[in-house]
Amino acid sequence: MRRLLLALPFALLPLAVAHAAVEHDHDHEHGSLGAHEHGVGRLNAALDGQTLELELESPAMNLVGFEHAATSDADKAKVAAVRAQLDKPLALFNLPAAAKCTVAQQELESPLFGDEPDHDHDHDEDADGDEHHDEHSEIHAHYQFTCAAPGALKNLDLATLFKTFPATQKIQVQLISPSGQQGVEVTAKAPALKF
Repeated sequence: MRRLLLALPFALLPLAVAHAAVEHDHDHEHGSLGAHEHGVGRLNAALDGQTLELELESPAMNLVGFEHAATSDADKAKVAAVRAQLDKPLALFNLPAAAKCTVAQQELESPLFGDEPDHDHDHDEDADGDEHHDEHSEIHAHYQFTCAAPGALKNLDLATLFKTFPATQKIQVQLISPSGQQGVEVTAKAPALKF
């Protein structure tokens, strides 16, 4: 039940963001929702008691450098390296040691990781070059931490994330913490936000 309550504000958030993006983009482009923008990632963060949840969504271009299916050995190696980096969230999110956080659960999803069902089987049928489903590959990472001393979580520092994935220029963060809810945009030059 608690997880559902944490997810509810995030479930409604994309509707508000999409509506604002349509209003904003209507004059600039042809009604694009702006949901998939290279260089821009999204992070939902929720701190409730000793539980910290982080959900990172990013165009694959920001993390891997491409969005097509990895076919060459170099591309496969790059995908494997990025997955290995994402598998170490304590280092990636630079959580303070004093908070004594441990990873309780983590999940990575992306068509590049082979997680998209039944889309790869028809690549040969698309001989005319129509591979629309590969155009906007994203990587989704969900982490749940248990923090023995959550009071030590004064801020969330994303500097390591920006250093590890330099093509990421900014991250739109939605944060729910005991002090309330906030929406912040962080960059490599200002990578931290307060809980």
